[in-house]
Amino acid sequence: MRIGLISDTHGLLRPEALDFLAGCDHIVHGGDIGKPDILERLAALAPLTVVRGNNDREPWARDLPATALLRFGPVSLYAIHDLKELEIDPAALGVRVVVSGHSHKPACVERAGVLYINPGSAGRRRFSLPISCGELVLDGEAVRPRIVTLVDG
Repeated sequence: MRIGLISDTHGLLRPEALDFLAGCDHIVHGGDIGKPDILERLAALAPLTVVRGNNDREPWARDLPATALLRFGPVSLYAIHDLKELEIDPAALGVRVVVSGHSHKPACVERAGVLYINPGSAGRRRFSLPISCGELVLDGEAVRPRIVTLVDG
């Protein structure tokens, strides 16, 4: 199973991101979406789970959840926009993966048996940070993460 990860589009859904996410079994957007049509376009590719980002303040985003808990077979995934607002102990709850956004910095680290992944920003470039997306390939209990730079320099 391939789970596509995207975050911080800020109203810009690049064709490179759509190409990367094509063929995913599920997509998770880590917040700061920017425009509702982005959700429509992503949902046309695969089932979509989204969390509200700190910049998602328009009426269309009001009812988006701040967090989401998903289960893909034996793998539990928790999504939140800003990792600094994480109020649960993922390991204690049996969560295997935490997906976040907000910082625009792609990151992937494992701590206490929990994989923390931020796919970075797929929208407008911030500072000199890359434009990126991520994926999780799930095979039973095995989780293979990958972050991909979509646009160089």
